[in-house]
Amino acid sequence: MIQIHDKPHPLAGTTVKVKDGGEEFRIEDWADRVYGGSIWKENGNPAAMAYAINAAMKNLPIDNEILYGKVDGLGVLLHVSEIQQ
Repeated sequence: MIQIHDKPHPLAGTTVKVKDGGEEFRIEDWADRVYGGSIWKENGNPAAMAYAINAAMKNLPIDNEILYGKVDGLGVLLHVSEIQQ
């Protein structure tokens, strides 16, 4: 697979708040840099499947502006529009 982002997300390594709910989200990096390519090609990956459901329910953009990080120690994918900056 091919990475989309050639540089780390500017907030990689920091903790931000999720807009809905206010949970702390520790950003690791762009999801494509973590996975080695677009999450839309991650068939069977639980985090990618959960993200796809979340994206459909919230009508999020279908793009690759997706972050990988941790909420309460669990790996989570969030669209950049879902975090407070």
